[in-house]
Amino acid sequence: MSSDTYAFAKTRHKERGISMNKVILMGRLTRDPEVRYSQSGDSPMAIARYSLAVDRRRSNNNDGQTADFINCVAFGRQGEFAEKYLHKGTKIAVTGRIQTGSYTNKDGVKVYTTDVIVEDHEFAESKNASGAQGEGGYSAPAQQDAAPVAANDDFMNIPDGIEELPFN
Repeated sequence: MSSDTYAFAKTRHKERGISMNKVILMGRLTRDPEVRYSQSGDSPMAIARYSLAVDRRRSNNNDGQTADFINCVAFGRQGEFAEKYLHKGTKIAVTGRIQTGSYTNKDGVKVYTTDVIVEDHEFAESKNASGAQGEGGYSAPAQQDAAPVAANDDFMNIPDGIEELPFN
């Protein structure tokens, strides 16, 4: 292979070698995290598994499903955070990467898996908002007063009867 051919091949490899595996999700935990600790190494490492219900923007399918249920795995400090602070119904934002795998179950059938490996997760609503949640993670609409009152989030409620706002 000539040096010119080698240089061209090396350049093409660098152009095609760039890839990205980044996931950003926001949803509610469908159950409390399942946390285990690894037995390898000097100190045990937390491994937390949970499922996140993520609403779809539109439901174009006929199956009636309006959310996707994404399996997430958090290791180490992120796993410890999940064990301590996350519970069913908590709304969180997750960043991570997709990881696929497979295993053979006890019936000899190959099962394929897709998980989000959590790099970071954080609360996506205040503790007060999550504490006021009803069954299914959603609260009933609050009754509005006639006069605007400043809420905890420093936004003013819009009084009834105002239909036009000075912005889009």
